[in-house]
Amino acid sequence: MSKAILGEKLGMTQLFKGDLLIPVTVLRVGPCVVTQLKSKEKDGYEAVQLGFGEIPREKVEKKVNMPMQGHFDKAKCPPQKYLAEVALDPGEFKVGQRLTVDFAEGDQTDITGVSKGKGFAGVIKRHGYSGGPASHGSRFHRAPGSVGQCATPSRVFKGKKLPGRMGGDKVTAQNLQVVEVDKDKSLMMVRGSVPGPRGSIVLIRESVKIASKGKR
Repeated sequence: MSKAILGEKLGMTQLFKGDLLIPVTVLRVGPCVVTQLKSKEKDGYEAVQLGFGEIPREKVEKKVNMPMQGHFDKAKCPPQKYLAEVALDPGEFKVGQRLTVDFAEGDQTDITGVSKGKGFAGVIKRHGYSGGPASHGSRFHRAPGSVGQCATPSRVFKGKKLPGRMGGDKVTAQNLQVVEVDKDKSLMMVRGSVPGPRGSIVLIRESVKIASKGKR
């Protein structure tokens, strides 16, 4: 069965493995509920919809509208705060099935999240431009410089690296190794950094590059 689950990024710490000091990201993984199965016959594609973060009963009336309440009632599960579709074989799952952390130490994962938003940024911060001379009198320090041509073609080419909104993009960190798993507390530690701030929701899948080679 293919592995995929939603989780929450709790933050970073470090673990000792023998003589090695390993920086890790701590994730609260699941539990998730299968809320819908998409099929080619009905929807035109195959996917599994996962729900994460059960909404407290006293807040359901305020947080969940009637169409979504009907959606969860059909799946026979409590209303969930977050929903995500994953391209998995729906034949391997059942509606209402409860998923918990199914990864083991040493597994390779791909983790998708939304990167931290940095707001409007200049070319030095956004693209790593070196900038101009820092001494007095140059009058050119952090500006982008020339951006276009003269009469021909008399425009700025698409894709030119310019100031603009930085961060807040969907990012996937590939081949992150699982260092430690605590199934009792639904915690998983992966080596390295994971996209997004603390408290953000991430999608954890088994590594595509490893799975394509038939390895676990």
